[in-house]
Amino acid sequence: MSEQENKDYTEAELAEMSRDEKMRLGLALDDVELVEYRDNFPVSGTRAERRAERNIAAWFVLAGLSALAFIAVFIFWPWGYQPSTDPSAHFIYSLYNPLIGFFLGLSILAVGIGVVQYQKKFIPHEVAVQQRHDGHGSSEVDRQTTAAILADAGNRSGIARRKMITRTAGFGLGAFGLGAGVFALGGMVRNPWAEEGQESLLHTGWMPEHPGEKIYLRRDTGNPHDVSLLRPEDIDAGGFETVFPFREAWRHDEHELITSMRKGDAPVMLIRLRPGSKPLKRKGQEDFNYGDYYAYSKICTHLGCPTSLFEQQTGRLLCPCHQSQFDVVNTYAKPVFGPATRALPQLPITVDEDGYFVAKGDFIEPVGPAYWERKS
Repeated sequence: MSEQENKDYTEAELAEMSRDEKMRLGLALDDVELVEYRDNFPVSGTRAERRAERNIAAWFVLAGLSALAFIAVFIFWPWGYQPSTDPSAHFIYSLYNPLIGFFLGLSILAVGIGVVQYQKKFIPHEVAVQQRHDGHGSSEVDRQTTAAILADAGNRSGIARRKMITRTAGFGLGAFGLGAGVFALGGMVRNPWAEEGQESLLHTGWMPEHPGEKIYLRRDTGNPHDVSLLRPEDIDAGGFETVFPFREAWRHDEHELITSMRKGDAPVMLIRLRPGSKPLKRKGQEDFNYGDYYAYSKICTHLGCPTSLFEQQTGRLLCPCHQSQFDVVNTYAKPVFGPATRALPQLPITVDEDGYFVAKGDFIEPVGPAYWERKS
């Protein structure tokens, strides 16, 4: 090192140095040699520079407008299901997901392109060589020279004098941040502590609307208008069916016939255990099964994937997403492998006077991976 680099500088001496002097000193202290440091626009104010600035600003404006369009669609677009019997309303409804995906994706893409273009167009091209050396603690010289190097980089980038870019970047990034916030908070518009009705977060479509109402177990045949109810003899020993709630009031209601099988908390696995199986029952749920038939929520308690694989030999339900396994032969669907930590909620079932499976009530605990408040 040179004598200048070995010298211990006082705060007064550092205060007298210019930013350029501190920058050069900082590079020297780190054994850095600038081989090349080329400004892309050595002459400011040229047509090429202004054209590049306008191009970058246009990307940030596009990002902001796309984010605002995303917010508008997310909040105001008709998102409720509309049956195909009304082609116009059904077409508008079907555009909801594509539009929010398009505008959010376009906003992210435009922000990324704008940032990359600014780096390519206005950040000086630098080639530096640094000698390897042992690290050392930060002194006052290190702190001030580092600050000078960062300030010089910002000054050479020209960001402070490019008002068009800074303003449009603020608009684009601000609108994008607002859109991300709306997206994150959008699911909280409902009262999370509401306990009344099927639409509350605590209940599901298996909840009766009035005392004595039958909620049948319905299989999905692929035709939403086909109502296929289940009897015990429809499932062989060791077999299972994915079932959904059905009410007689829905038999001629196309909207309900479809939406009842699309709700995220509706799918249930109806399993018939092999004869002789005696699973440990959960306290308070001893009568939730009907003989060898047990019904469990299909929604994994880890991250909400469908637990759609059943191993007859081991008696385990498997979640294909993260390999959680739930034992339904020996226990009440307790997790025995993988990241899930809570048992699958059990649906109380029985058979009515006509021999069809019906639910005796809703789940007594929230389904899925998360809830605002849990007792366990």
